[in-house]
Amino acid sequence: MLKLMRAPAKYVQGKDALFEAYENTKDLGSSFLFVCSRSGYKIAKPKIEKSFENKTVKIMFEVFNGISSTGEIERMRRIVKENKIQVVCAIGGGSAIDTAKATAYYENLPVVVMPTVAATDAPCTGLSVIYNDDGSFCKYIFYPKNPEAVIVDSSIIAAAPVKFLVAGMGDALGTYFEARACLKTNSPSLENGGITKSAMALCKLCYETLFADGYKAKLAVEQGILTPAVENIIEANTYLSGVGADNGGLAVSHSVYNGFTALEECESTMHGDLVAFGTIAQLIIENAPMEEIAEVIEFCISVGLPVTLAQVGVKDVKRVHIAAEKACMPGESIHNMLGDVTPEELYNALLAADTLGKTFL
Repeated sequence: MLKLMRAPAKYVQGKDALFEAYENTKDLGSSFLFVCSRSGYKIAKPKIEKSFENKTVKIMFEVFNGISSTGEIERMRRIVKENKIQVVCAIGGGSAIDTAKATAYYENLPVVVMPTVAATDAPCTGLSVIYNDDGSFCKYIFYPKNPEAVIVDSSIIAAAPVKFLVAGMGDALGTYFEARACLKTNSPSLENGGITKSAMALCKLCYETLFADGYKAKLAVEQGILTPAVENIIEANTYLSGVGADNGGLAVSHSVYNGFTALEECESTMHGDLVAFGTIAQLIIENAPMEEIAEVIEFCISVGLPVTLAQVGVKDVKRVHIAAEKACMPGESIHNMLGDVTPEELYNALLAADTLGKTFL
């Protein structure tokens, strides 16, 4: 298996970065469709209009329905064709980003991502999660390339509710440990290639940045202020985690998230919260040193990530069996672990993680 490294062609981050949206996208085309979440439309539209002011460029804004569904992607594709759009842009969170990525892919156009929260590493990755129109899971799309540009306006991220930044830290927390597990078993990355030293360096830097700046960043965003620590965590959540996961691979942490989506009581639990709890379970499966497990649990508690089943919404531990079974289905990334993992082993690890979390609390 050949080693492989992929990333967005351009990554831009900083205060009021959207005021320079035109400068960072002008070489891609002369007509733009901005696929927006409702909140993203309100927050970002004035800055983008200012950036494109007095330019010989056509811009259109379209608010999508909130789900990256097959029907919504088709609607965006019709808008692209009817208006001869040359560049598709995303403004918002993961669903808006996935809708724009898929639209651009099917129309063979460049895509630009402008996230308004740092809750997941979706902006930089080369994949999307697509749903049916009724909200049920449809498929993953793995793209031949990553976005042409990712533009992160830190002032917008810092003004968003802190729960999004915290969830992003949970998603990013799994990056290093999952990549480390894939490296041990020579498992392919999400890009279906071997893991490079560059990828592992990014994954490790992601982990180190979380521990150095996570708590400070949380305190700052609770006050709606932008500090160097917040900038560092935005980069960790968005770029280091996104490019790291893409090129490093997944293991237990993300399979735990997929498993817990089978439980109704976890429907409102954020992606990153479940990934963080899954990371603790992975360390237990690996029988990692207690010092490392303690470090991870203490970090989670410091920033407000869950360390018990109750904190992710599960009151009846017997129902964890359902999540464990789903997390271990064929094709799940949990099978990248050394020696593989059975549903029973995962169930035991999740209960052990819950017990450990309670002792630390």
